[in-house]
Amino acid sequence: MSQENKSDIRSRIAKNVYKYRVLNKMRREKLSLLLDMDNSYISKLEKGRINATIDKIEAIANCLNIDVIELFKN
Repeated sequence: MSQENKSDIRSRIAKNVYKYRVLNKMRREKLSLLLDMDNSYISKLEKGRINATIDKIEAIANCLNIDVIELFKN
């Protein structure tokens, strides 16, 4: 997989985490508390600056009440 493809996936996840968090009317601070993650981690994730493990992606999807696959969609 090329570096560009990895970046595209990271950007897609970032966009979708933000989108579904807003749709759930959830503040970033609340999501970070529910996940027992640092607020800055969620911020960096939503900006596409970091990669999340599949375990963290699954936990985020569960907190947002969506299927994991939704975080990978365009």
